[in-house]
Amino acid sequence: MQETILILDFGSQYTQLIARRVRELNVYCEIHPYNKIPEITKDIKGVILSGSPFSVRAKDAPNPELTAFKGKLPLLGVCYGAQLMAHKFGGEVQSSEHREYGRANLSFVKENNRLFKGVSNNSQVWMSHADTITKIPDSFEIISSTKDVKFAGYQVTGEETYGIQFHPEVFHSTEGSVLLKNFVVSICGCIQNWTPDSFVETTVADLKNKIGNDKVVLGLSGGVDSSVAAVLLHKAIGKNLYCIFVDNGLLRKNEFESVLESYKHMGLNVKGVNAKDRFYAALAGVTDPELKRKAIGKVFIDVFDDESKQIQDVKWLAQGTIYPDVIESVSVKGPSATIKSHHNVGGLPDFMKLKIVEPLNTLFKDEVRRVGKILTIDDAILNRHPFPGPGLAIRILGDITSEKVRILQEVDAIFINNLKSSGLYKDVWQAGAIFLPVQSVGVMGDERTYENAVALRAVTSTDGMTADWCHLPYEFLGVVSNEIINKVKGINRVVYDISSKPPATIEWE
Repeated sequence: MQETILILDFGSQYTQLIARRVRELNVYCEIHPYNKIPEITKDIKGVILSGSPFSVRAKDAPNPELTAFKGKLPLLGVCYGAQLMAHKFGGEVQSSEHREYGRANLSFVKENNRLFKGVSNNSQVWMSHADTITKIPDSFEIISSTKDVKFAGYQVTGEETYGIQFHPEVFHSTEGSVLLKNFVVSICGCIQNWTPDSFVETTVADLKNKIGNDKVVLGLSGGVDSSVAAVLLHKAIGKNLYCIFVDNGLLRKNEFESVLESYKHMGLNVKGVNAKDRFYAALAGVTDPELKRKAIGKVFIDVFDDESKQIQDVKWLAQGTIYPDVIESVSVKGPSATIKSHHNVGGLPDFMKLKIVEPLNTLFKDEVRRVGKILTIDDAILNRHPFPGPGLAIRILGDITSEKVRILQEVDAIFINNLKSSGLYKDVWQAGAIFLPVQSVGVMGDERTYENAVALRAVTSTDGMTADWCHLPYEFLGVVSNEIINKVKGINRVVYDISSKPPATIEWE
């Protein structure tokens, strides 16, 4: 039985950050939409209600029934979660005269309150709400305030039920991790034993039990997720794992060959399949990003089905799905709206008749890397930047041709190789080049040119949910731009993308 903190998602941009902070305490947690509350079993030790873009006063505001756990388990409402409980049980929530957003400092902390043990009186916290609690029910007591927010924190008398109107999960709440540890460890009583080692041990045992002597087929990409999934499965079922690496013609320069070479040293049974022409044919004339994804997904399934039929009696399809994929693919009213379709989440066509196994679908990206380290996977794979499933297709704006792919591969290789040789690669979460659907005037030698433009994109992030553009040195960008224009025929202009996520996404499509 795995001790679990249940996080109910009301649509906040910070919900996944709450989960990450809990897991940093070596405690397992799960995020579920507010309207799909799981059964409250013995392994659930406490519940956290997230923030939300909604107002509790709105007619269509999320308003789940809390009786299954309120007063029975420790409960912490964060921002909207705090306002929801105050509103439901007889308090008042009103629109604030001005949006309370940004840094604030606690001016009062109730002495000896378990939630605030070790939190300083003047501690900096992060506010992000338009509504505010103006009155708390008689059974609630104030446990913290700021200069502008009287009811910054409360506790229900006689219960381990708490509400706070600030966000302890964000970096700007300087002692937020202290507060969350108080709740998760001291109040919920969780033992801090959910570690990469324990995950490997438990997962390998579960995979052995689940799969038995069956054969499993897995599509490798050369990336962190599929590689770690493969090694976990190999540890559990050995020779019964069959890996297929498909060249869809949309990989980075020389990636098909280099990835196959790297897997040779890992003891994995890998077959490489060159299917470039099938993908290019399916993508001919397609410009819409979602249609590109669907075309690539369909051809991949067709190729994969052809290859897996050559392995007798395969029962399972393994995928490197990770937790953010799962959460983002749950589309409910409010929380976790689907930004774009995920190629590796969801049902398979009926004709494949394979059961799904996803050994990493409870992990965030940095947790996958830590598990990979325990499995002694090479750093070159573990530290590899994320690369989109549809590959360069969503970095070529407009239609796809083999010539555009060739040009972008050359540009991308120059950018990535320079990041590595200059020691900047590890400082960047994800980097790549985008082929723009515009041509611009230029001069090369004595000739006027009218050629293509590319954008370079590099971001910093911890999990890809939010990201900031990377402040690469001007000198570095100058060298890269110069090399691209001089060496890649067809490019005469290079720009650098300085957009953050949100509002922009990391990929352009």
